[in-house]
Amino acid sequence: MGEFVKLETGKSGIAVIRLDRPKMNALNMQVQEELRAAAHEATARDDVRAVIVYGGEKVFAAGADIKEMADMGYVAMSARARDLSSAFDAVARIPKPVVAAITGYALGGGCELALACDWRVAADDAKLGQPEILLGIIPGAGGTQRLARLVGPARAKDLIFSGRMVDAEEAYRIGLVDRVVPAADVFTAANELVEKFAEGPAQALKAAKQAIDGGLDVDLATGLAWESQLFAGLFATDDKTEGMAAFVEKRAAKFTGR
Repeated sequence: MGEFVKLETGKSGIAVIRLDRPKMNALNMQVQEELRAAAHEATARDDVRAVIVYGGEKVFAAGADIKEMADMGYVAMSARARDLSSAFDAVARIPKPVVAAITGYALGGGCELALACDWRVAADDAKLGQPEILLGIIPGAGGTQRLARLVGPARAKDLIFSGRMVDAEEAYRIGLVDRVVPAADVFTAANELVEKFAEGPAQALKAAKQAIDGGLDVDLATGLAWESQLFAGLFATDDKTEGMAAFVEKRAAKFTGR
């Protein structure tokens, strides 16, 4: 359990990566490393079947800790930049359904953290953006890459070049978030989005996520070969046996995740 980031688990199979660094969940180096540790734990634990990333009722994460970064020069940041990116990538690589529950602000690193999730549920008064350009830098934890893949290069350039914030309505319209709900309902809505996967075929869900995410980085032929490999591998799982038996026997499948 970290000081500012905790992995909270319950009986439902849905874990919460909870950020709690008052006042704005600024993502300093300690928080980044605690995020990495929480993501690795969520990955390793069989009792975790889905994950919610949540910053609390008031704010998701308002960005990096600028005070910590202000005195860093090229040598210091060149040594740190890869670790910064890989901490967020650890969240993206959790082989389970992951949803960001966004309240308040998701700016800079906070937006990049949300982009590392499979879905984003936002409060109707939430604000999102990549304002790094206003500090004379660019996003360094996946923003230029994941944002462009999600909303397209033109819209990504608009947001990153200008550094402007978008409200929840615009974020939904351009595909930056997937659902917009009243602020009081954000966590509940995020939970509802992933709860249907908690008793699902965990190995197939893992394979589906790997196929989609991995396929985005390669050409079509390579992606199809990757898909075929993952598809065939599922025929070694208990869940494949149960799922097909349940279909033949016209009953509901009871998946074990094995």
